[in-house]
Amino acid sequence: MKPSDSQLGHDPACPWHRRARDAVGYSLRIRLVLVFMALAVTVAVVFMGGMQKVVALGWKEAARPLLMDYVDRLTAEIGSPPSIERAQAIADRLPVTLRIDGPQIHWDSHPDRPRPDWMSDKVQRQDHWSRDDTGYRLLQRTTADGHHIEFGLNALSWDKRPRIAWGTLTVLLLLTALAFVYVRHLLRPLDDIRHGARRFGNGDFGEPIPVRHAHRPDELGQLAGTINTMGEDIHQMLEAKRALLLAMSHELRSPLTRARLNTELLPESPDVLAQRAALMRDLGEMARLITDLLESERLAGRHAALHREPTDLAELAREVVAELEVRHPGATAITLLVPGTLPTCMLDRSRVRLLMRNLLDNSLRHNDPAAQPPQIELRMNEGVVEIEVRDHGPGVPPAHLPHLAQAFYRPDTARQRTTGGVGLGLYLCRLVTHAHGGTLLVRNAEPGLRVTARLPCPDGAAQATAGAPG
Repeated sequence: MKPSDSQLGHDPACPWHRRARDAVGYSLRIRLVLVFMALAVTVAVVFMGGMQKVVALGWKEAARPLLMDYVDRLTAEIGSPPSIERAQAIADRLPVTLRIDGPQIHWDSHPDRPRPDWMSDKVQRQDHWSRDDTGYRLLQRTTADGHHIEFGLNALSWDKRPRIAWGTLTVLLLLTALAFVYVRHLLRPLDDIRHGARRFGNGDFGEPIPVRHAHRPDELGQLAGTINTMGEDIHQMLEAKRALLLAMSHELRSPLTRARLNTELLPESPDVLAQRAALMRDLGEMARLITDLLESERLAGRHAALHREPTDLAELAREVVAELEVRHPGATAITLLVPGTLPTCMLDRSRVRLLMRNLLDNSLRHNDPAAQPPQIELRMNEGVVEIEVRDHGPGVPPAHLPHLAQAFYRPDTARQRTTGGVGLGLYLCRLVTHAHGGTLLVRNAEPGLRVTARLPCPDGAAQATAGAPG
């Protein structure tokens, strides 16, 4: 089942976090990029942490004696008792901080800066690097007169860490964008497959799904090729079904003609007339059914040929009503509403005649005899001619309205088989309107049913404009 717009997060009324969640849930591209980024970050953290641990341990072990010797030399340079001038000179010369605590001197080279966390007693007790095997602190010394000298790195040297973090984030975002573009390129065939499957579902098999690198397709290319093969098979099956139905319809006409002829030759005696009339009605219904089947197959094809000619819709409607009066006594009461300035349209006259006949025949079957007669209204609306037929019957339950124009569909709760028809009337009307590039709208009129066929009439619109008063 295809997800709705609200499921895809396209509803503007939805909160942004819900739209984002739905986008991630229904977008394969975004999920692949997120998986890629999660994997990249995890690998980077694990690799860098492991390498840092390995390098740091080796470097610390190698640098420990050098650092101890250097700290001893700096302590000797400061002297005992400590000289604040020499300590200040060391702090100015080197990126280090100095703290001197003792019975005579309490001095800090950078008093305005807090002591770093990594220099606290708690951290140093947990850090093997800050102590040697005997518990001697590498960065602290005690002079002979009892002063404690503590060395540390200048905190200014760590101020560049935010820049490094922002740079790392920028590179990560750039990699994310490049990964998304590449994943989008890889999954572009999915759009072609979706559009192709939609075309096949609408009965358009003329354009196959493009296969990328057809000489050596990847998995998506193989999927597109498989769907193309499936579409060709379905197209062949539909064409075979259509050819079989057309052949059967043509072949059935000959025995029906002979049966009708034999029925007309029956003696007109009183005991045979009733059976003869019933048989003639059934044969006529079968003949009309075959004609409708043939016409529906012609119109259902992708290349439905229309013989367009100037058509006076008002005159055509009067002809159809006159033809129906032979079979429907109630057709004489049909109301025809025509504006005074209805133009002539370039339409297929025989197909529009079929459209009007089926709509009026349907309204006569289901109209309430005690109510108003059916009516047909012709009107022009912005270059489109509208043919609307309404009856005053029981109408149709709303759940059945979207299916009324489907082949062989009859809502049993509203229109029974005894009322006649096999469910091809409105289906043929829909095919005729679609062949002309129009639409068919079915809705309840309360009471009754209202069916509107909208057919483009550009030539008629031009004539109506030219004939309008200035």
